[in-house]
Amino acid sequence: MAHKKAAWSAKNLRDSNPKYRWVKVFWWQEAKAWNIVIRQKWDKYETWKNVYKWKDFTIHAQIEWLVSFRKKKITRFDGKVYLKTFVDVLPKN
Repeated sequence: MAHKKAAWSAKNLRDSNPKYRWVKVFWWQEAKAWNIVIRQKWDKYETWKNVYKWKDFTIHAQIEWLVSFRKKKITRFDGKVYLKTFVDVLPKN
């Protein structure tokens, strides 16, 4: 019997980089233009005005000012009602 591990058996010992997903700019803070507002996986937060979603579901601000979160009731075709959170950036007046 061999006393050393084969070269292919240690492939699962590598660690991946952390993703650090969460809200980066909260509702009381100012967002800078083109910066990340939320890093997320799938669609927990939806975009509203002055924000856009990248292909990895990251939400970015298009303009510079305050971030706003709103909850809205959504009714599905089968009658189920649930709350969805929308993110937008308010423009300066």
